[in-house]
Amino acid sequence: MMIVAIVAVCVVLAALAFFVPRLSRHPERGTQRTLGAGSRTGGKAPGILGRIFSKPFRSSSKAVGRSGSAGRRARGRMPF
Repeated sequence: MMIVAIVAVCVVLAALAFFVPRLSRHPERGTQRTLGAGSRTGGKAPGILGRIFSKPFRSSSKAVGRSGSAGRRARGRMPF
């Protein structure tokens, strides 16, 4: 279920970044802040469990950042 939610957020952010690049930064940063909090919370588990619990949040945060920047980059490459 979490994978579907992250994919949906990435798609929405990419579309938002393509159509209104300046307004897409705030939702992207908010999403990354939320995922960062989850990563920090998961990282508090002892030992290797901390890395295992925080990894999905870290990779999701990277995916959100990549989708937002890809939308803005695609908008910049448009011929008009």
